[in-house]
Amino acid sequence: MRFVPVLAALLLLPACTADETGPAAAVPAVSQWRAVATERDRERLRTWRDAWVKALAQARGAGHAAEIAREGALLQPDAALKEPAPPPGDYRCRTTKLGARQEGLLDHVAYPSFDCRIEAGEGGLNFVKLTGSQRPVGRLFPDGLRRMVFLGTLQLGDEQGIMRYGHDSDRDMLGILERVGERRWRLVFPWPAFESNLDVIELLPKD
Repeated sequence: MRFVPVLAALLLLPACTADETGPAAAVPAVSQWRAVATERDRERLRTWRDAWVKALAQARGAGHAAEIAREGALLQPDAALKEPAPPPGDYRCRTTKLGARQEGLLDHVAYPSFDCRIEAGEGGLNFVKLTGSQRPVGRLFPDGLRRMVFLGTLQLGDEQGIMRYGHDSDRDMLGILERVGERRWRLVFPWPAFESNLDVIELLPKD
């Protein structure tokens, strides 16, 4: 009988079924992001501008003003255009991390391009980072005229499985997807769990 409470707790853990893969394994198919978003991620979204302001100030203060200026609209917090939804397909994606979360980390890191994909999934669009050691996977939800909200989880290293959103707060991801050019999008993560205060992924179609 001593194992009954443990078994009951395990049964309550968020889990995906055997036939769920990719974004379906990370986030259930719901029509509104508010139906599944954690309170921590709601707070991230409410304070997205605070993350931008702090992270940019840190990066500029560390001597990276020229790099930030060269990115143009990509790193300007109010650059979002209407019609944010990107077309399904393969993209070249590039991550910039701004503002160190703790002493000893860099305030500006720009990574090389990697492969990612926008998929037409059940009820909407999905985003999957296909390569790299940190790979967001999840769903995109409409949220007004100028942005979409991303909810997902983070795959690390050579992991094959995908953790269900809401199971581990360090793996839960909240992002804002916006269009900032004719064929240029960004996926912004305010207050990510690791390394930086703001992560910005640039998305450029491969074709």
